Amino acid sequence: MKNKANTLDLTTGSPLKQILLFSIPLVLGTLFQQLYSFVDTIMVGRFIGESALASVGVTYSLHFLVLGFVQGACVGFGIPLAQAVGSQKEAEIKKDFWNATWICCITSIILTAVTLLSANGLLKLIQTPEDIFKDALIYISIMFLGIPASILYNFCASALRAYGDSKRPFYFLLVSSFLNILLDYIFIVVIPFGIAGAAAATVISQLVSGILNLWWIIFKTTMIKDSKSFMAFSPSHCKKLSIIAFPMGFEYSISAIGAVVMQGAINSFGSIVVAGQTSGEKIRQMFTLPMESVGMGMATYVGQNLGAGRIDRIKAGIKAGIQIQWTYCCFAWIAIFLGKNAFTYLVLGESTSTTAALSIEYLSIISVLFFIHGALMIMRNTLQGMGYSMHAVLSGVAELIGRSLGGMLAVWGLGFFGICIANPLAWGFALIYCFFMVRHFLEKIQISNQ
Repeated sequence: MKNKANTLDLTTGSPLKQILLFSIPLVLGTLFQQLYSFVDTIMVGRFIGESALASVGVTYSLHFLVLGFVQGACVGFGIPLAQAVGSQKEAEIKKDFWNATWICCITSIILTAVTLLSANGLLKLIQTPEDIFKDALIYISIMFLGIPASILYNFCASALRAYGDSKRPFYFLLVSSFLNILLDYIFIVVIPFGIAGAAAATVISQLVSGILNLWWIIFKTTMIKDSKSFMAFSPSHCKKLSIIAFPMGFEYSISAIGAVVMQGAINSFGSIVVAGQTSGEKIRQMFTLPMESVGMGMATYVGQNLGAGRIDRIKAGIKAGIQIQWTYCCFAWIAIFLGKNAFTYLVLGESTSTTAALSIEYLSIISVLFFIHGALMIMRNTLQGMGYSMHAVLSGVAELIGRSLGGMLAVWGLGFFGICIANPLAWGFALIYCFFMVRHFLEKIQISNQ
């Protein structure tokens, strides 16, 4: 059924080795994806100015709210595919792929229209400072126009990963990353389109990556080969896919609501604090996104092994995944401890202002608590790989509570320290919930299989 040269069977072999082999392309892909986001930040901060950087930063929570839903839902569409691959049901693979495609088309149209119409009101809702409002609206509007490109990339990449191929999405993302850096230079430095140029570069690059993934699926895999009889819209398959995918999308969005609340608290401190937190947060994401990639690999690993009935391998995979994450956290903390000043300089240039000091403080505090995030990515994606997406949504509620608490603590007297601990609080609340749910459902599945 699968092209063994291009795919990886996660139901056999050492769990630690298999998760690493499958996750390494995901990690590298995420790093390059974040690289072009980081380059956006550097280009905007150094060639347009701190005010423009604050405009990008103030839109992050809204971008996370919508694009997080897209990413979560598309990862969710890959879960039934991974389970079908694990149980070697080729007809189900084709039916799941085509029905997920129809859902993605409808979703892209609705989301793009709704977000463009509400962008102005959402920026006002989070108390965007007046001096950066115009640029923020331009940036987020272009990013919302790129929602179909984001859905195309995330769904096709998720489908390939479910099929056991994590290399091709990485290769195509590598191409788009370098394209984004080139377009950043052209649209910001050579042709000064300003903040609009940074947004357009990201959207165009993601569209190219999505098209390349789709091309590979059509011409280089058997995923939809000879599938004309499976292309019809199937209510039962759409229901199955939606029950798993949309709760995963909502989990990201619920978590993002906490980020919106948090952004409102940050905005209340003014554009200098917004720029400082934006700089620190962009650097933080460079280090924590690889942990999220290992989590995505874990979801596919669990999905395939659940389809194969290998509960023992799921348990071993959880231990191996946490081992990978915590080892990485140690190296990430050392890198940030030694390089936080240099990283901040990369973003802000020669600045010795309050903005730079806030960025360094943010990194110093949050990097100590990365291990919470690493464990959360393993536990949450284990739940998702088993198909319990609604519980992932509830973990998103826990994140919402944590971030909201951080925002309230910041406003009530902790100031910038409250902003620094908001994300770790969110991670911790969600981790506690996911830990107990994973333990409960693994015991339940094991009993039912006896």
